[in-house]
Amino acid sequence: MSDVQLWKGAIAPATAIAVISTITLTVINGQSGLFGSLLASFTVIIFFSIHLLVARFSRNLDPMATMALAMFSYFAKVLLMGVFLFLVTKYTDRSTFDRGSFAICAILITMAWLFGEIRGFLNLRVQLPLPKQEGDI
Repeated sequence: MSDVQLWKGAIAPATAIAVISTITLTVINGQSGLFGSLLASFTVIIFFSIHLLVARFSRNLDPMATMALAMFSYFAKVLLMGVFLFLVTKYTDRSTFDRGSFAICAILITMAWLFGEIRGFLNLRVQLPLPKQEGDI
């Protein structure tokens, strides 16, 4: 259940920043700013949502399997993101897709998502088990 709370805590500020930055960059850069901002919004929100989805599926696995799944998902996302960005830069025109708008929007949404996720985690008040000390029963 905590994964859903983390997602809800992160999606609210990320969506708000996505809307604000999309409107702002559209006004500044026109239609190419709109397309760049929308693509960044979609990419960042999907990227981080997949991370929480993997965490949800690996919740009951042993720690080694969880780490392996997390590393696989990380490298798969980085590889797919690289391929995606290559395709976007190779097959889109700068007048159609403003790369500066994409970058600014992606950075702002990432910061908002991480802030929201951290705030959501702190609101969970999760009790983490402490390692046993020598002499503890």
